[in-house]
Amino acid sequence: MTSNEMQKKSKFQSKAAGWKYSATVRYILYVLLIVILYVSMASKLLPETYDIAVGMPSDKEILAPMEIPDTKATLKAQEEAAEKVGQVYTILPMRNEILIGQILDRITRLNQDDQVSTEEKTKIYRDELPQRVKDYIQNFIKNNRNSNEYTPTLFQEATDRINEQQYHISEETFIKIPRLTLEDVNEMKPVAADIVSRLMTDQIVDAQTARAKVAEMVSTSSLSKRVSREVVQELARLVITPNKFYDEEATKTAKVEARENTPTVFIKQGDVLVAKGQKITEEMYSLLEKNGLLKKEVNYWPQFALVMLSSMLALGLIMYIRQSEGVSRFKYNNSQFVMLLMIIVITIISMHLAAILQNEQRIYVGFLAPVAVGAMLITLLLDLQLAYICTILFSVLASVILNVHKGQIFDFSFGFFTIVISFAAIFAIHRASQRSTLLKAGIMICLFGSFSAFTLILIDNKGWTESSTLYTIGFAVAGGLLTTILVIGLMPFFEVTFGILSALKLVELSNPNHPLLRKLLIETPGTYHHSVMVGNLSEAAAEAIGANGLLCRVGSYYHDIGKTKRPSYFIENQNNMENPHDFIDPKLSKSIIIAHTTDGVEMLKEYKLPKPIRDIAEQHHGTTCLHYFYHKALTLAEEQGIKPEFTEEDFRYHGPKAQSKEAAVVGIADSVEAAVRSLRKPTVEQVETMIEKIIKSRLDDHQFNECDLTMRELDVVAKTLKETVMGIFHSRIEYPEQMKKTKAAEEENNRGQEGNGA
Repeated sequence: MTSNEMQKKSKFQSKAAGWKYSATVRYILYVLLIVILYVSMASKLLPETYDIAVGMPSDKEILAPMEIPDTKATLKAQEEAAEKVGQVYTILPMRNEILIGQILDRITRLNQDDQVSTEEKTKIYRDELPQRVKDYIQNFIKNNRNSNEYTPTLFQEATDRINEQQYHISEETFIKIPRLTLEDVNEMKPVAADIVSRLMTDQIVDAQTARAKVAEMVSTSSLSKRVSREVVQELARLVITPNKFYDEEATKTAKVEARENTPTVFIKQGDVLVAKGQKITEEMYSLLEKNGLLKKEVNYWPQFALVMLSSMLALGLIMYIRQSEGVSRFKYNNSQFVMLLMIIVITIISMHLAAILQNEQRIYVGFLAPVAVGAMLITLLLDLQLAYICTILFSVLASVILNVHKGQIFDFSFGFFTIVISFAAIFAIHRASQRSTLLKAGIMICLFGSFSAFTLILIDNKGWTESSTLYTIGFAVAGGLLTTILVIGLMPFFEVTFGILSALKLVELSNPNHPLLRKLLIETPGTYHHSVMVGNLSEAAAEAIGANGLLCRVGSYYHDIGKTKRPSYFIENQNNMENPHDFIDPKLSKSIIIAHTTDGVEMLKEYKLPKPIRDIAEQHHGTTCLHYFYHKALTLAEEQGIKPEFTEEDFRYHGPKAQSKEAAVVGIADSVEAAVRSLRKPTVEQVETMIEKIIKSRLDDHQFNECDLTMRELDVVAKTLKETVMGIFHSRIEYPEQMKKTKAAEEENNRGQEGNGA
């Protein structure tokens, strides 16, 4: 497939999937959610109206039909929230290890100046060293004064605190410094910088506390001379300053935000507005009138109130989804929101079916409702935290729909029952790795359901007989079994209809006995080992940035499956054999290497693997260039004295570029693993530099333009990959203090990556 064809295909897929990210469609779905909630509660929650007048006693107890704002209580809550806000402190990253390095550089230069006497040097150090600390702090403040991150009062506070806690070097130290040799100072530099760096990474309010640790750290350092240790100790104490300061403006802002973020206090739905026999006052009558509780010829307020209640419940769910998209690994689109609505509808219908069989004499039939179906499906198909939030929504709906008590808006028993069994189900399946786990969850629902129902009977202790108690427990157990049956039956429907890769499905695909993984292991053991290592790296990196680590691991297992068609052309499979690329045209080598992505996608389609897995196989190289073979082709053309009829674009993968964080992370991990494996004796510095080089190369090549990876997340990925590589290849990595990468290692690294298709 040509590059143009790939672009046309990508555009077509983008248009076809446009509704999934359409804001208009999402707003329509929001409104549909409100309608669903309204319809589900309308038959139970529309309030009764009363024919009363001012001064007349009420012959009934009148309850609040909805939440009513309580202005006085809200103002009080805002002030209480503001009072609870403590002092806000801000940390200034001053990096004082740079300062001590500058001081030691100055000592090196001055001590080598034979034109200056020892006494003059002592005087210079006495005047200059404290001033250098002040100048360094002032330069830091000057450079950051215009930053929106810090407030002017913070810098003034920092200056005052640093001046208050200024350290004064002993006179004896000023006398010792001029006597230090060049070798002494060079030995002191790394030790001093390390001590200051380690101490300044802590949050320091009182510098004296940090300075007290210097002596112990110096005594355990590599410094052999007593004079060197004493001077390093004094200089370290000099440059160590507070870095955490009280921020007055930030504290005021936090108090304002606390007031603004304080939720409105409401008179709760179901609270008594008028007690039975109580005389109706003007205030009461006005309140009843405003809330649609008085009989009139035309009164739409009860319906409006139910719309508002439905809107508030929907808004709570919607706001959680919007908020969670910024911090959670899960990114909701309209397709998933449609699935969520379907799950909510299924759960509501199951409640109404049980409610049809209910009456005041057979209240226990309500425990047959499979109210945990929604929580289980959301946990397995969408998100764990969302399942907990929706459980609260389902408990509210259950307490309304399954309520048979007149004059009572909510039935606490069914709300509590729903929360208990739903939480038990979520806990039982949140790390489900096999479908048999669903049966275990069903048993948990039966046990907790019967236990919670029996507990409610004991607490109520009104109108319950032995037979009704047995019926209640029996219906609770039956409801648990019904819940499990429905979940097992509905799971495949949602997985196929919406293309959902649940954790259960991913774990099944990671089974080494899968035909493709068996093929990979038998025919290309080197690639299989490479894929497993990439899985370890990508999973750790993905989880560090909130992406789907399990998807990255499983996608890594299959990402190079296309190499099984020509295994000997990939370096990890060339044990005890010559590299065939050394004997063929580099353009042919390029075609073979590039083909492994398209071959892999075709194989994955043939075995009906889900699209997210195929996307990783197709996108993990993006449109990167095979520089090794490109330069080899250029060199060959130059040797033959002909003008190249190709460009760098001809040596690029067909793409598309990574469309998701998971595909991007697998691509980075793929290159990192291949690069580290190509090094004979890797060092920490080589690994760290290599990872940064790989990420920077892809960033400069615009490979991340079509996914939502941020620069901060790329830094986290780099750090995590480094730590994971250290753990995996620990026995192979050397740890010298300073080691430069050789040119031979660089060439071997580049060759290893190209030969691997990385």
